[in-house]
Amino acid sequence: MSDTNNQIVEALKKVLGDTYALYLKTHGYHWNVEGPNFKSLHDLFEENYKALFLSMDDVAERIRALGAYAPAGGKALAELASIESGDNDVPSANAMLQNLVAGHESFLITARKAMGLAGDGSDTATEDVLSPLIAAHEKMAWMLRSSLER
Repeated sequence: MSDTNNQIVEALKKVLGDTYALYLKTHGYHWNVEGPNFKSLHDLFEENYKALFLSMDDVAERIRALGAYAPAGGKALAELASIESGDNDVPSANAMLQNLVAGHESFLITARKAMGLAGDGSDTATEDVLSPLIAAHEKMAWMLRSSLER
């Protein structure tokens, strides 16, 4: 594997780790959210964690297509993440929203770095995987941000 491909793979592994951490956090918040906006947040979190779960497969398969093994298992993925998964974390509904917005913003930094490496390496297939993920996370962050109590 070329040095460029290796750099792209390592960046994609971090994208996968961040996605996994956000998935776990969002799913946990879905289970535990309370308050007057319970139903709308419960539904929003469910929509988000399902999208996050599906996106992990796309990233892992791209890693495999580049000739590397995708990290598997919670510990391996957690070590790659820049986002805390929120184990045993049950904050207020508004704090959940703030935590998820921050998580998506961290994801976007990670994904944009990977996108830059893919662009530098003329790896349009990886760009094609990352571009819709970036757009989806921007939209999720917007929806979550718009749900914050002011």
